[in-house]
Amino acid sequence: MTLKNIEKSRQINLADLVSYNDGQIISRTLVQNQHLSMTLFAFDTGEEISSHSSGGDAMVTILDGSALITIGDKQHTVTQGQTIVMPAEVPHALKAQERFKMQLTVVF
Repeated sequence: MTLKNIEKSRQINLADLVSYNDGQIISRTLVQNQHLSMTLFAFDTGEEISSHSSGGDAMVTILDGSALITIGDKQHTVTQGQTIVMPAEVPHALKAQERFKMQLTVVF
């Protein structure tokens, strides 16, 4: 497993690695293989990922702003510095009621 799209041996702020774009969701993949996926996202206000499920546990850490995250039938407002785990095979969705950035780590 190799990290990509990120400088090594240097302190960085993960939120600085993705930029907000009007009307878009921007992503930057750091790791993608059969065991692990790590991706940074920047969501503009109103953008969303509709309900779906994953084959692995998905951990979201909010880097900036806040997100409305639905897991099963329960909604959670997750804010900067907070983390939530979306269990494998449980439907989940994300919506930007305001701009937000997150790190998504999925363990398969």
